[in-house]
Amino acid sequence: MRIVSLLPAATDIVAQLGLGHSLVGRTHECDWPAEIVEDIPVVTAAGFDADRLTSREISEAVGGAAHRGSSLYTLDLARLAELSPDVVLTQDLCDVCAVSYRGVTEAVRVLDDGPRVLSLEPRTLPEVIRCMERVGAELGAATAAARAASVLRSRLTRVRAAVQGAVRPWVVAVEWLDPLWPAGHWVPEQIEAAGGTPLLAEAGAHTRPMTWEAVRSAHPDVLLLLPCGFPPDRTERELHLLTRLPGWEELPAVRSGRVWILDGPSYFNRPGPRVVRGVEVLAHVLHGVRTGDPVTADEARRLGA
Repeated sequence: MRIVSLLPAATDIVAQLGLGHSLVGRTHECDWPAEIVEDIPVVTAAGFDADRLTSREISEAVGGAAHRGSSLYTLDLARLAELSPDVVLTQDLCDVCAVSYRGVTEAVRVLDDGPRVLSLEPRTLPEVIRCMERVGAELGAATAAARAASVLRSRLTRVRAAVQGAVRPWVVAVEWLDPLWPAGHWVPEQIEAAGGTPLLAEAGAHTRPMTWEAVRSAHPDVLLLLPCGFPPDRTERELHLLTRLPGWEELPAVRSGRVWILDGPSYFNRPGPRVVRGVEVLAHVLHGVRTGDPVTADEARRLGA
């Protein structure tokens, strides 16, 4: 079977199922596992250079008039035809995150012996795990998927048991810095599973920009910074977008030194199996609890520590 993944989370799933050898194409954002993806042909490109833009400029680029009615990403149809995939994995959850399902289906329609297009649309933590089982069934790896899903659920159970009875801090998770955007979908459930009380976003919900006053009024005990697509170093470079805001020093999370920069792309932004590691990271952040491998500074770093 020849697989093209047009979603980083789907690439994670393919690797988790032991099907990395079947992967023949990927997106420019698929970066894990590095030893598998580094030699896989890239079939997409972004319509802007995020490394050269500020958070505000990126936000305007993805939501501005220049992209209304058009895709943020280009799909190399000629390269896709050369790769001759049997299955294309894509999504219909967020046009900002990857090539849309509609765009992919329209593109592959012109190919001879068009591949099967499988759209992944999990919105909650349980759905993320069930999605892996669905992909496994579709790709002939149902047994491996069931085994992997069982391990993920067991890890979540261990985290919940480890934080049971602990005082639950109020937590605000920020998915974008300018404009401010709360993290929705599965992130509130990640926080809850790790022993926190998520604020300003509901499980499974697609969120909208929020005001700084909303954050101040929430009085968060913990502030999590996990911008979509930003590694921790990039987030750290843009911290001034928050620290210069009025009342920053008055936030309970700031006063108590509980502002954390997390690796959003690896563990929180993408609906793949590594969201469970995100829950383990949060258990460390919220309660100092370890249920998996030790949490590294690349995964979570306390502001000012």
